[in-house]
Amino acid sequence: MKAWRVHENGEPREAMRLDSVPTPEPGPGEALLRVLAANVNFPDAMLCRGEYQIRPPLPFTPGVELCGEVVALGDGATGLDVGARVVTPAALPGGAFAEYAVVPAAGVLPAPPALDDAQAAALHIGYQTGWFGLHRRAALQPGETLLVHAAAGGVGSAAVQLGKAAGATVIGVVGGPDKAKAARDLGADIVIDRHHENVVSVVKEATAGRGANVVYDPVGGEAYTLSTKCIAFEGRVVVVGFAGGTVPAPALSHALVKNYSILGLHWGLYLAHDPVAVHHAHQELTRMAADGTVRPLVTERVPFAGAADAVQRVADGTTTGRLVVMP
Repeated sequence: MKAWRVHENGEPREAMRLDSVPTPEPGPGEALLRVLAANVNFPDAMLCRGEYQIRPPLPFTPGVELCGEVVALGDGATGLDVGARVVTPAALPGGAFAEYAVVPAAGVLPAPPALDDAQAAALHIGYQTGWFGLHRRAALQPGETLLVHAAAGGVGSAAVQLGKAAGATVIGVVGGPDKAKAARDLGADIVIDRHHENVVSVVKEATAGRGANVVYDPVGGEAYTLSTKCIAFEGRVVVVGFAGGTVPAPALSHALVKNYSILGLHWGLYLAHDPVAVHHAHQELTRMAADGTVRPLVTERVPFAGAADAVQRVADGTTTGRLVVMP
């Protein structure tokens, strides 16, 4: 089969190489999937660079999630049927940017029937992260104000839709007019172009000085600092990632004085610690996809040959919504 592999860490466009490798076979408790669509995530770029919290041995295939078709099952793999269309996290070092992938059967979930392959691949990690971040960690309530950084990106766009579904007023922060339009189309009530507007001033004006009740931050750096200047009393800052490249050092004295919470979110830990909650969230997301409440913003369906370039563009922050590789 064909698979994109990283032999030496570096920028995705240079580090990813298209190789011919043997098709893997499922072991006990595993499923072999034919990859129908592989969503591009920022962690894919971090994996290529050797900067992610998980560092698979070289060479490895990046791609952390996929929609696929079950081709074969290993001994003891239950609950799946050959031919079923499914979504799942990938199992590194055998990631999703390949024609086939082997994954633990226990983490495989039915693909939502309302979504095509690309949309289904883009639903899983981003919307699960949004669901757990907004509902489990921040306990977002109807009528509250949600501030979403990178609101037109893959992770942020999911948070915008989920925030609106929860009955919140959503303020989206973006960089540039095209991304501003995308955030409005997603349903954001107010959109701030950080290149031309003052984030803190707009949030305070929109909330009559109270600030945002919940901040969803996949960016870090300056975005986090701005958030602490416009967070409400008993507000919650959900730290999702550091796509801006800078990991902030929170001033805990500031959190104490202003009485807000800083909440970390590592969705992957729920797979190990509370898989029942992951299944429940998937059921809710499948229902919301069916009634049109959520719909992943897939802006490009990328041919398999363009995978390395797609990961690079996501790393560079030049994309809107989701890029999905179609083997």
